[in-house]
Amino acid sequence: MSLFDRIGRIFRANVSDLISKAEDPEKILEQAVMDMQDDLVKLRQAVARIIAEQKRSQMQYSQNLEESQKWQQRAELALGKGDETLAREALIRKKTYNDTALAFKSQLEQQGTQVDSLKRSLISLESKIQQAKTKKNLLQARSQAAKASEALQNTLGNMSTGSATAAFERMENKVIESESRSQAAAELAGLGLEQQFASLEGSSEIEDELAKMKATLSGSSPDQQALNAYNEKAGSNPRYDEFKSSKDNPKDL
Repeated sequence: MSLFDRIGRIFRANVSDLISKAEDPEKILEQAVMDMQDDLVKLRQAVARIIAEQKRSQMQYSQNLEESQKWQQRAELALGKGDETLAREALIRKKTYNDTALAFKSQLEQQGTQVDSLKRSLISLESKIQQAKTKKNLLQARSQAAKASEALQNTLGNMSTGSATAAFERMENKVIESESRSQAAAELAGLGLEQQFASLEGSSEIEDELAKMKATLSGSSPDQQALNAYNEKAGSNPRYDEFKSSKDNPKDL
């Protein structure tokens, strides 16, 4: 294959591809119906032209037939008068008109066949055009539905549903994180109170144990140690001294 053949094939392929992409089904169908309508108009014009020629042929056939009959009568008249020469001339005229009439008769038969064929073609084309219009409307409706569906799919495809879903997930994670921090703070606050109470309980236990150790070392009971501790604490209070003095000297009361 030569270089020019390859270039020509590539050019034709690209042109065909461009034409295919440029074809709009709705416009192509509309144009196809318009072309069929144009063909129908041309066919009707052809039928009308053939019918007109048929009528002219019919008229000429009738005229020549009448002339043939007229010259037949004249030949008979001349022969009846004994004028054979004139009768012979009349018969020659009759034959001329008769031959012409026969030619027009043959032409009429051919034209009649053509008219019948064209009328059948006309009826068939009208039926095809009607079917084409119906099919065109159906295909146009399907094409419009397909375009609407394609546009909808493109719209759905361009919608950022993924980013919106991701945003919802991020917000949900933030809410969960906030709830977790709140629960942790509450647990920490509760833990602080528990530690304070545990510290108080622990210090009380330590004081009790210390008192027991003191009692053991001094040889007194824990109750006596507790009483001594109370007296030591009360002795530092002035009101306790007054109460003790009045108790020792009842007369002062």
